[in-house]
Amino acid sequence: MKQVDFLVMGAGIAGLSAAARLARHGETLVCEAEPAPGVHSSGRSAAFAHFDMDAPLVRALTAASLPLLEEPGARVHPALFVALEGQQAELDRLETQYRQWAPQVERLSVEEALQRVPILRADEGGIVCALLDPGGRTLDAHALLEGHRKALIAAGGTLATSAPVNSLRHDGTCWIVETPSASYAARIVVNAAGAWVDAVAALAGVTSIGIRPLRRTVITFDIPMDVSAWPFTKTVGPGFYIEPEGSTRLLASPMDEGASEPGDVQPEEEDIALAAWRVEQATTLSIPRLASKWAGLRSFAPDRLPVAGFDPQAPGFFWLAGQGGFGLQTSPAMALAVEALATRGAWPEELRAVGVSADMLAVERVRTAG
Repeated sequence: MKQVDFLVMGAGIAGLSAAARLARHGETLVCEAEPAPGVHSSGRSAAFAHFDMDAPLVRALTAASLPLLEEPGARVHPALFVALEGQQAELDRLETQYRQWAPQVERLSVEEALQRVPILRADEGGIVCALLDPGGRTLDAHALLEGHRKALIAAGGTLATSAPVNSLRHDGTCWIVETPSASYAARIVVNAAGAWVDAVAALAGVTSIGIRPLRRTVITFDIPMDVSAWPFTKTVGPGFYIEPEGSTRLLASPMDEGASEPGDVQPEEEDIALAAWRVEQATTLSIPRLASKWAGLRSFAPDRLPVAGFDPQAPGFFWLAGQGGFGLQTSPAMALAVEALATRGAWPEELRAVGVSADMLAVERVRTAG
């Protein structure tokens, strides 16, 4: 039985980024159930960083993370937020929130928005105003995951794929973790299993935190014009977002949230149709055929805020969960938090500077609210 200091369950962006930092402090192992990292949520994200998030905590974590997101995992690309009829107040609110962290944001007229995304409709039912963030970031999930994997290995850590955790128990001294091919004894286990975090907790006899996996649908389609310079474009209320995928392909989502069980989620036909319909309603496009379609799970705590910290009911059991919808763009800040909390080190200045404290992430917050 191999002894490790930290055993991280889950090699999505949350688990792998945290493991890369923990490996600097002790023997670290990541157990991933799938054959490769990031198979589920992380690998199926639209992967764009912006501040259009309702929660101040998420915006603060994003602000702390952006300076740490570098190429090839991230590159600057503008984001355009558009208001349809009746959404002007939401755009005003977004502008106020945005300026706290990105004062370079610009209010655009309809004509200026159309210069950047010429397919947008400006007639009845189309856009009425817009907001441009020239400092948005396109994220490459594969490059981010690969960077953390290399950092983990360079620090002496190990990634075990096709290694689902079948058994998890505390023997009074450490956690005994069983996988199909090996057994481990870990001083600290980090539950970063995404949609499966409550199932992992059940294996350990730890009370769940009520994580809800929600399905989001994505389609891609080709159009006969160069879209590579178009901004990531998102409605501020119910609607859609579109994003360039290469020179003549667009990615789109209706921003749906369908309840789902943890698993290899697939898109549903009505959500695929909704994605195409919403794009067609607010643009001049017709989408006769799709290039691809998929769905991913975004997992949320009951208050839709991230969780990171030791469980007070179980010694050495650490939660890293609930980063649905913003996991990639907040992963650098969350990894810093995990490093400090799991090693009982000093709280990171990067988080202190944006007003994020350990209590804001603690599992007690979720259980008290519940």
